[in-house]
Amino acid sequence: MSHLLIVEDDIAFGTMLQTWLRKKGFEVDKATSVGAAVKILSSSGSVDLVLSDLRLPDHDGLQLLSWMRKNDIYAPFIVMTNYAEVQNAVLAMKSGAADYIAKPVQPDILLQKINDATEGYAKSKNSNNATTDRKSKGGNAAANSRTANAKAADLESSTRQTGTANQSFSKDNSTDTKTPRYIEGKSEASRQLYSYVELVAPTPMSVLILGASGTGKEYVARRIHELSQRSDKPFFALDCGAIPRDVAASEFFGHKKGAFTGADSDKRGAFEVANGGTLFLDEVGNLSYDVQVQLLRALQERRIRPVGGTAEIPIDIRLVCATNENLQEAVEEGRFREDLFHRINEFTIYMPKLSERGTDLFLFADLFVRHANEELNRSVEGFDSAAAEMLVSHSWPGNLRELNNVVKRAVLLTRGNLITATELSLAIGPIQQSSSITSLHDEDDERSRIIAALKQTNGNKAKAARLLGIDRKTIYNKIEKLGITLT
Repeated sequence: MSHLLIVEDDIAFGTMLQTWLRKKGFEVDKATSVGAAVKILSSSGSVDLVLSDLRLPDHDGLQLLSWMRKNDIYAPFIVMTNYAEVQNAVLAMKSGAADYIAKPVQPDILLQKINDATEGYAKSKNSNNATTDRKSKGGNAAANSRTANAKAADLESSTRQTGTANQSFSKDNSTDTKTPRYIEGKSEASRQLYSYVELVAPTPMSVLILGASGTGKEYVARRIHELSQRSDKPFFALDCGAIPRDVAASEFFGHKKGAFTGADSDKRGAFEVANGGTLFLDEVGNLSYDVQVQLLRALQERRIRPVGGTAEIPIDIRLVCATNENLQEAVEEGRFREDLFHRINEFTIYMPKLSERGTDLFLFADLFVRHANEELNRSVEGFDSAAAEMLVSHSWPGNLRELNNVVKRAVLLTRGNLITATELSLAIGPIQQSSSITSLHDEDDERSRIIAALKQTNGNKAKAARLLGIDRKTIYNKIEKLGITLT
């Protein structure tokens, strides 16, 4: 097992790296300063690799590298740097660093660099057995110097070629303080997700986005629209789980004044509003069967007729749908029309859960801290080490939505600069042992628990859903499916 030392003053990021690398089979120590790293290196005897940030509180990473070489520690040294410090990375390589990696760190690239460096170091240590210690140290130092200088030359060359772009990127980052609404992540699951988005977006194909609640399905739908040939046309999102059956036709197709009681004026429906652009139907699995028939007809004929109207309106929309239900199972059970399923499912995108997105957890947590700071007028900087470990250990069944809510509550509760395990524990609340009715298959048990929750909340479905650990759309769907009525 290779022994690594991480030197990083960002406690949350350092803890994330340590946790992730331990899961990859490494023994990992962590320091937040050059002084702390020197103590570890002096006491531990040896490490197989040092992964260090350049900018540290007491000294920069180059001084640690210099100290290691003066004390005959020839373990590979990988520098973490941002684009603005690329010249310092060149200097580090010339000083004997084995490699460098740019922030934000991409986990698979980092892992490859670590494996390459530790394998090379292990081979060089084995070769030491055939020579004297003095010669081997000199030989290793010379080999390291030749390799580092070659990499430094390549880096210097690429810096000259792309220097303007790098300077522009750095300048943009330093002046643009606006927090993005969403980030896509750097994990393998995230990269695969958005590679499919980029693949299907320019086509006219309908897309079905499948995934658990809170995974970011609407953002993916918007991204498909933004990358499509319809990006300059409207994007309209409609929550099918919140549409009462008796007004569904009006929501989809619009109505004319006087078409029914309460229709005091003409109304354009979702199809007409999105005409020329993209129509996003969220929770499409919650549509009743008769509404599915009307939707299928509109998609097939590409024409709609407002409720109470006589003239048909031609429509041209790109359809993107999403659901957290198993539509194939719903088709087999007769709850969802097979012909509509195939119409909306020309291409399928599966949303990864937050637990499947690895180190992206910390990227999203940091983003949500910034959002909460802006919304609540706070200045929380992040998470301390214990809180970061708690973030990793929690399963996040509610995915990004749960993380966002927890972080917002934690920011509100925090009185210092960093969120501690105390505030985060209060924000997460008591962890219930799999009490969600979504995991049950016994309909009688589901029915009795829903009825009990509704009685406890005096018929308030939203409160009952929270009590049961499910979302509002799911409880509405189950009430209809199980034929539950309140007297």
